[in-house]
Amino acid sequence: MLLRTADPFRDLDRITQQVLGTTNRPAVMAMDAWREGDTFIIEFDLPGVTADRIDLDVERNVLTVRAERVARNGDWEMLASERPRGAFSRQLVLGDNLDLQSIEAHYEGGVLRLRVPVAEKAKPRKIQIASSEGADSNERSAIEA
Repeated sequence: MLLRTADPFRDLDRITQQVLGTTNRPAVMAMDAWREGDTFIIEFDLPGVTADRIDLDVERNVLTVRAERVARNGDWEMLASERPRGAFSRQLVLGDNLDLQSIEAHYEGGVLRLRVPVAEKAKPRKIQIASSEGADSNERSAIEA
């Protein structure tokens, strides 16, 4: 007869992996972010999520991404369950130098891609330098003539 003994450390490890996730099974949606010129690109991996189950909100400078992976309906029996199901949420604090009114979102192949442009006020610009030397020399030329 095979007896199973209670191992509190094993149970704690299992619960921790379910809550915090592991590299093979993250609890939050995986994300990459980078800058291309004057645009920041942010990608979220959401395999198995349909576009109508994704919600994006921007309030002040906080971007919130919510997604839900639902179980299939019908006559079936689960044999293995390694992909997390249910609702996922992730928040990013975006800087004041970004144009949050012009965020573009595209979802394809299980990847949500956001394009966040840099605000015009944050872009480098040339400043014209005024000089009184040019005006003085023109006035002197007119007086001497």
